[in-house]
Amino acid sequence: MLAVVRLRGTIGVNRKIEDTLKMLRLHKKYHCVVIPDTPSYRGMLQVVKDYVAYGEIDAETLAMLLRNRGRLKGDRKLTDEYVKEKTGYESIEEFAKAVVEGKASLKDLPDLKPVFRLHPPRGGLKSIKRPYGYGGDLGYHKEIKKLLYKMR
Repeated sequence: MLAVVRLRGTIGVNRKIEDTLKMLRLHKKYHCVVIPDTPSYRGMLQVVKDYVAYGEIDAETLAMLLRNRGRLKGDRKLTDEYVKEKTGYESIEEFAKAVVEGKASLKDLPDLKPVFRLHPPRGGLKSIKRPYGYGGDLGYHKEIKKLLYKMR
């Protein structure tokens, strides 16, 4: 599983990049989606690498996202009771572990919104003009976990 966070805004975006961001459901800054690691998604990430940060996500980080930023229709918070009722897993942590292992999908939770709306990162970003390897925050982010914890 990959976590993808949009870090740059909408002004002056190329049409192809804008369309790809829409397909990924990243309509605004600081929106995050969790997607499977497939070749087609990797190709989409290659197109938008200058506007997003992405990296592998573990079960603990996914559970944190679901617990803190997971929303149901009607802007209701996601709870352990809802997860137990709809999926049979005992808690959000168990469900997140199953999703990362590939045994379950986020679509198994009905009414779960597919986008996590995050806060701007505490302490700020390094740079939204440089890739991660050159001292910025864009593109493949080895430490996406740290970035997500700063933005929860």
